[in-house]
Amino acid sequence: MDQPERSFGDILKQPSAFLPLAMSLSALALVLGHVAMYGVVHEADEGTPAHLWQLLMAGQMPILAYFAIKWLPQAPRQTLYVLALQATAVLAALAPVYFLKL
Repeated sequence: MDQPERSFGDILKQPSAFLPLAMSLSALALVLGHVAMYGVVHEADEGTPAHLWQLLMAGQMPILAYFAIKWLPQAPRQTLYVLALQATAVLAALAPVYFLKL
């Protein structure tokens, strides 16, 4: 018996899909908030915001792996759309760090 086709919205509602997105957006907000409050500061030692950013970015990898393993066989097209959205969010979180050399 075939399972009904899952929509993009159904897949995106799964915690393993939206949590990594939320983590990437939180990392972006953290960097932008820190730059807005303190400016671009190059410190000898990384501060708490840098460590939080690193934890948010690295912490989403196991969740993404679980998401891909679970959903790619069931709904490949929708899963690839979510993964593309996640890749965009990761690039958005990486961009200020790269361009501002933080």
